[in-house]
Amino acid sequence: MKQRIITGLIAAAIFIPFVVYGDLPFTIGVYGLALVALYEILHMKGIKIYSLPGLIGTLIVFSILMPVDWATYIEDLTTYSKYELLTIATILLLAYSVVVKNHFTFDEIGFIILSALYIGIGFYYLITTREAGLMYIIYALLVVWSTDSGAYFTGRKLGKNKLWPEISPNKTIEGFVGGIIIAVILACIMQIIVPFNVSWTYFIVVTVFSSIFGQLGDLVESAIKRHYNVKDSGWILPGHGGILDRFDSLLFVLPLLNLLHFVS
Repeated sequence: MKQRIITGLIAAAIFIPFVVYGDLPFTIGVYGLALVALYEILHMKGIKIYSLPGLIGTLIVFSILMPVDWATYIEDLTTYSKYELLTIATILLLAYSVVVKNHFTFDEIGFIILSALYIGIGFYYLITTREAGLMYIIYALLVVWSTDSGAYFTGRKLGKNKLWPEISPNKTIEGFVGGIIIAVILACIMQIIVPFNVSWTYFIVVTVFSSIFGQLGDLVESAIKRHYNVKDSGWILPGHGGILDRFDSLLFVLPLLNLLHFVS
């Protein structure tokens, strides 16, 4: 626990100034986080990020991450949109499997593309949400952290019924519900102090769904780790695991907030 606290404080001291400042330093920082996350998930499959398929996967992630102004500049420079770059990368992966005589398989191609989409889309919305305003990021972090803490303590105190033992043996239904309740309470306090320009009903509904999706994101990453028989996605954050271990919930919550048009 002591190691987790120390690592958390150091990580927060590094991460928070980037979030508050925003702009180019934040975008570059997100690119760095996404690169580490891609390394972690490819490592689970035994694919080296500095291999040709790994580099193509990196190209896919970086293409998805491009903010609108960057994408416009690249398109003006190369005549290719970010989506066309994604198409080129996919064709290159398929062609590579032929060149190496199927030592690199279709399954591995699908794994790289889906991993790149999973990481790229989630971190892309981290960039666009920060561009929309600092308060949206604070809200998303508040919901994720309060859900996580609420689920943990409620589960330890009241948990009796397993939520999904095949994927995450320690999670309980009571913890799942408790995480939602705590998230709604703290989000409502934030709404009172620094109100968003939405109705209370809509705000609470968005918070409930965000809390659910945050826990779903955590379960998705747990399912991936369990399938590949790894405890943590990485080691970069001692006591916490890897970047994916810390951002798995946000990778689901941030796209949801944008798809629900809460972020505007």
